[in-house]
Amino acid sequence: MKLLCVHPSPLMYTRVFLRLEPLGLELVAGAARGAGHEVRIIDLQVEQHDAYFRLLRRFGPDAVCFSGNYLANVPEIIDLARATRERLPHCFIFVGGHSVSFIARDILAHAEGAIDCVLRGEGEAAVAELLVAWRDGGLARVAGAVTMDGDGPPPRFAASLDAIRPARDLLRHRRKYFIGALDPCASIEFARGCPWDCTFCSAWTFYGRSYRIADPEIVADELARLREPGVFIVDDVAFVHAEHGMAIADAIERRGVRKQYYLETRADVLLRNREVFRRWRDLGLAYMFLGLEAIDAERLKLFRKRVSLDDSFAALEFARSLGVNVAINIIADPSWDRERFATVRAWCMEIPEIVNISVTTPYPGTEIWPQQEALLTTRDYRLFDIQHAVLPTTLPLAEFYAELVSTQQVLSRKHLGWAAVGGAMTVAAKRLLRGQTNFVTSLWKFNSVFNARQQMADHARPARYQLPRSDGAAIGADKRTLYVHQPPARRARVLDEATQRFVAATRG
Repeated sequence: MKLLCVHPSPLMYTRVFLRLEPLGLELVAGAARGAGHEVRIIDLQVEQHDAYFRLLRRFGPDAVCFSGNYLANVPEIIDLARATRERLPHCFIFVGGHSVSFIARDILAHAEGAIDCVLRGEGEAAVAELLVAWRDGGLARVAGAVTMDGDGPPPRFAASLDAIRPARDLLRHRRKYFIGALDPCASIEFARGCPWDCTFCSAWTFYGRSYRIADPEIVADELARLREPGVFIVDDVAFVHAEHGMAIADAIERRGVRKQYYLETRADVLLRNREVFRRWRDLGLAYMFLGLEAIDAERLKLFRKRVSLDDSFAALEFARSLGVNVAINIIADPSWDRERFATVRAWCMEIPEIVNISVTTPYPGTEIWPQQEALLTTRDYRLFDIQHAVLPTTLPLAEFYAELVSTQQVLSRKHLGWAAVGGAMTVAAKRLLRGQTNFVTSLWKFNSVFNARQQMADHARPARYQLPRSDGAAIGADKRTLYVHQPPARRARVLDEATQRFVAATRG
């Protein structure tokens, strides 16, 4: 069977700061190819729709899979599915990924027959079975499959993070991926899941608060095969277990692997596992992203970060001591007024870190979704990108965007303005000498992408597809209804069997 895997176009934020290798789609492609199917991948982050339709014509797939990791891509996915159905009436069209796993029935309803199935949960765990079931007429037997005729069994986890390797060779434009100055940049997974339960996040509801690790030797082998000098570690929280981080470090040292790394972690993990981060600094850790989210204790408690304000600031101090580039995220609440924006701007200018500002957004699958869904001022999927306000704002919306963009511009000038242009140009020159233009181009895109008038105009666009209203009270009454993968028993919640064995072995 011939399968075409499709990643949709970039979102607002990613048009400036990063363009990441579609690792999840590569894993799905790897699983399908391993089962004997002929597979192609097209990434619309770096190619146009015309290229997709040309490939559709040339390759003639029996099945097309769309990656639905981001809510804002839903309209594009549905429109492409409709266009695909017109061209290939008998093609099996399905969608999988993080965000669509929470709204499977809504996707099917919007598509009106253009999409045959939504595959909830980890796609690589079931894609091979799904393709066989479609051929043989048994979709109802596939774990995670949702069709207009009904639901299959609950989604299941991939049996191992080591068995399936991403089909990286199928990606046609590998040098187009970057994050900040890591250009080009590949992506890799050391561990999957998150044992914490922040109210604004859906990672824990997707993975059922599980946490699984990959074999250090297999990870090191994959890193050794990567040609890109930069590597983004995609884990929701890097190095939760110190022993695992050290074991990977040992394995890559034995292979003589030298890369530059970018990772994301939590303040409490950073403080608890300082030696791991020192070791990785020596191995090439160049950039670290810390999700502080708030600079006041009240909002940290509201977000259920389970990190004190003192520990957040202590983590920043330690991160600075490592000598790596540190970026942090602050969540702008719709209730912010001019004074609050000014206070946040002043604080951000006082610290050396790069600061990203996102906007509070209730996503399906987050704990705040059932609490705030009734308050939504828009249900246009395209605006659910953490850069638009979808809840009522204290300031008039145009003024809220003016303050938000002003804050983002101030922070951008801090790192990419004349004060920092010498350093930026040095990095840019090195990239240009290697023929890499992604980072250089991003330096000049900010004002054209982050624009208050454009954001207001986005709200005025006709919306063909909108999030339907749900019974938020019923969802909020039982948190188990939020989960895609149901949580295991409490004793096994954080560690799966492979992780348990690894930790037991390393602790002797």
